[in-house]
Amino acid sequence: MTGDKGRLGPAGLPYRPCAGVVLINDAGLVFAGLRIDTTAEAWQMPQGGIDKVETPVEAAIRELGEETGLPPDAVEIEAEAEDWVYYDLPPELVGKVWKGKYGGQRQKWVLMRLTGDESRIDIATEHPEFHKWAWMRAGDLIETIVPFKRAVYEQVFAIFRDKLA
Repeated sequence: MTGDKGRLGPAGLPYRPCAGVVLINDAGLVFAGLRIDTTAEAWQMPQGGIDKVETPVEAAIRELGEETGLPPDAVEIEAEAEDWVYYDLPPELVGKVWKGKYGGQRQKWVLMRLTGDESRIDIATEHPEFHKWAWMRAGDLIETIVPFKRAVYEQVFAIFRDKLA
């Protein structure tokens, strides 16, 4: 789903602006991290909130560094999704995550290619979000993301399909 900034989510709450990163290697495989804050097998791509002073691309670069340890010179930006992609939180999470301020996220996704050695990836960052990482095919990652984000990943991978394995 795409839409405008004024759109409201569950419980009439706004959507949290977020930037997401589809980081690919030369084989077209996608970086995925296993979330540290859950016991479920919840793999996902780097993503996070956009600060008021940031563009989506700036936020994506910052989030990539915060979650993978990669500096900006380790990647090349290949594309940015034209539209925002939205998802609603499941009812049991509305009012609980993000201090109860949002009903979901509106995400701008950026495709980046790793240009250096993958040994530069270091998920033991200052505030780690992942405890394990892997290169995955897009279809495999769709199967391992939390169910309420599955449609988002399907949309994002459709946008960048010509770059993926």
